[in-house]
Parts: sequence; C-alpha cells; structure tokens
Amino acid sequence: MSTRQLKTNIMISIRHTLLTLTIALAANGAMAQTSFEEISADLNKSGGVYLAYPEVTTRQTPAPKGYTPFYVSHYGRHGSRYLLGDGDFTMTISLLEKAENEGCITPLGKDVLQRLRKVFTETRGRGGDLTPLGARQHKGIAERMARNYPEAFRGKRRVFARSTVVYRCAMSMAAFCDGLKGIYPQLSVDYEMTERNMSYLNYHTDESNKFTHGETGPWVEEYRKFEAEHVKPARLVNSLFSDADFIRCQVNPEKLAWAFYWIASDMQDIETKDVTFYDIFTPQELFDMWQCVNYRFYIGNANPKMSDGLVMANASTLVENILECADKAISNGDMAADLRFGHDGNVIPLLAFLQIDGFDVEVRKPEEVYKHWADFKATPMASNIQIVFFRNKAGNIIVKFLHNEKECHIPVATDSWPYYKWSDVKNYYQNRLKQIKQRVANRK
Repeated sequence: MSTRQLKTNIMISIRHTLLTLTIALAANGAMAQTSFEEISADLNKSGGVYLAYPEVTTRQTPAPKGYTPFYVSHYGRHGSRYLLGDGDFTMTISLLEKAENEGCITPLGKDVLQRLRKVFTETRGRGGDLTPLGARQHKGIAERMARNYPEAFRGKRRVFARSTVVYRCAMSMAAFCDGLKGIYPQLSVDYEMTERNMSYLNYHTDESNKFTHGETGPWVEEYRKFEAEHVKPARLVNSLFSDADFIRCQVNPEKLAWAFYWIASDMQDIETKDVTFYDIFTPQELFDMWQCVNYRFYIGNANPKMSDGLVMANASTLVENILECADKAISNGDMAADLRFGHDGNVIPLLAFLQIDGFDVEVRKPEEVYKHWADFKATPMASNIQIVFFRNKAGNIIVKFLHNEKECHIPVATDSWPYYKWSDVKNYYQNRLKQIKQRVANRK
C-alpha cells in the first residue's frame, strides 16, 4: 500500500470515528436525564404518555442542493384521548359523595368533588375516544408535513393510510388525511382499518407477552416493591377525608391515589381546560408516581436489559413493512406517503429498533430508568416517526428521520446530518432485522 493510500485510509477511519462519536453524543443529549426539576416545571410531563403533543418550534434543515422530497413513510400514535373508561370518575365521585353524606369530607374534598362532577359531564361515556384536541393534533401534523415537503404531494399523487382496528386510531387517520387534503385536495387517499394489517401495525409475540405480563412477568415482584416505596397516598387521603374510621373502612388509599393521578394526567387532553387536579398532589408525589408509570412503559415496550431484545423485536414486522413500502414508492413513482396509525406500545419499540436518539438504551434497575429513558419524550399523544425521502436528478436517494417532527439521529455514518444515504440506511436495518431475529431465536 502506498503512503498516499495509507494516509487516505487513516483519514477515512478518523472521519468515521468522529461521525460515530457525534451520533453517540447527540443521542445522549436527546435522552438526557429527566429530573425532578423538569417535571416540577411542567407537571403535565408527570402524566407520561398522557402528555399532550408538544408545540413544534424547530426548523427543518434544508436538503442538500439538487434534492427534492418525493415520499414520506410515517407511523403515528393516536392523538389525545379520554381515559379508557369511566371507572376512575365513578369510583372517586361515589366515594366522595358517600363521605359527604356521612359528614366525613374536608373542604378540599368538597371542592374536588365539584370539579369531578364538572369534568365528568364531558368525559362520561367517552372512554378511550379521541378528543377534539387529538383530532386537531393530527390535522396540524399533516398540514406541516404538506407544507414542509410540497413536492411530494403536488400533482396526481397517492396516499395509503391504514390504522389499527381501534376507533381512536381510525379517527386520528381521518383527521390527518383531512389535513393533507385541505392543502392538496387532488390527493388520492386509500383508507384501511382492517385486522389483516395488525400483523405489523400492532404486533406482539407470545414470548413478549409472557415477559411483559403485569402479574406473572419476571419483573413484577421487583416492581411491586418499587411501587410500594414510591407511592405514599396517606397525605392525599387525609386531605380529602376528615374521619379516620371512614378512611380505614371505606378507602383504598393506593387505588384512590392512582385514580386521581390518571384523572389529573388526562386533563391536558380534554376540552374542560379550567379544571386541574394537580393541586391535590405535591410535585414530589407526582414525580414518584410518574417513575412507576415510566418504568412499566419501559419494561413493557422498550428495550429493558432483562428482555434481551425480546420486547423491541415486536417492531420487526413494522420495520419490514417500512422497507417494503419504501421500495415500492421508489419504483412506482406515484406514492406520496404511507401513513400508519397505532399506539404508544408500537411507537416505543419502533424507536428502540431504529435506535433513534438513544431510545434503545438498556437499563436493569427500576430506580435507574428515569435517568436514561422517559415515556413522555418517547411517545406523547400523537407522537410520530417520519422518514422523508429525497432524490436528485441523478437518481440518488437520501433520507432524514423525524421524531415528533424534530430531526433526529440514527447510528448510520453520514457527513450531511440530518440526511443519510438511503442505501446505507436500508442495508443497516436489513442487517439489524437479521441480528435481532437471531437474538430472539437464541432465547428459545
């Protein structure tokens, strides 16, 4: 090898090392430790996956000269929704009314009861439904997509949209496509909500379900002790009820605290905006309860160390679909976007599988999870992952990844971040699919 070639190889090696370091530093920055101070400054974050979709303020990096967008591959969680049922409201209202009738309620308890009644007039009978805010979120995301990448949507172009068989996901899909067609009414949109697509829109293996099971999973006993250390409902209960005998005989403190936690968390997602329940908690109580929720979402959907990739592998069929649809869009030329709508339990493993901004981090101990991984950063309401494809006249294709409409990093070398060569990206994820499938197979 000549001296000149040796120098060239050394420079290439240094460049690759610097790129890898840059990616690692960026990912660490994106997943910086969540702190008590951060949660206290915005108590809505204590709601975890109930966090309403954050306002989009970041600007998009212009594509390299000569490249124009032609296709978008997307997966999005449904928008803001109501609590999954009326149970938390009926239980808390019934208990406080009983205390009121027996003269065992505090002034704060009476005030909270009035608030519950007011909110329940909106939420009653709407368990799990998309809220008006949820529809607005998806319409806004779609409008920004259309305006940011007009070349992909102009002219006689097609959009293929499909959702899971859950009503709120279908309504999110409809709101999203309304947003697109409001700007480009000529778009041809094909809608699907069918069981046949569940094999990639919302896929979970039997082995993964055994691991994540909330009663028999291998993590459950450790979690039970962790929750017992972090959920201390006595102060809250005593602030609402004035009689110790009533509390002893009628109140399940933990159950009541969790009911109010979920009610408080969901207030940001509904239309009754003049009511809050955060004041019945201290910031520390909310932070501690959020840690429990955050751990459960991490263990059940991300890449916990003890799962050895099993949970993250649930995204395999979705990644395969993304690659297959991209190949079709590149070859046929008329597809503007593939839109997919599902749940937080699908966005989280996809983030881990794609290794976006460090969301594949492996943590073992429950008390360490919040330092490395946060559910509200991964999947607030209407969270989404977009892969935007660009092409130049020579036929070269580059892509960039967006997480909640922010440009993000993947562990593929590039000298023009946030843009990556599609051939490098495709090859990387095809190899990763093989590796993860083999890793899971070795567990059996």
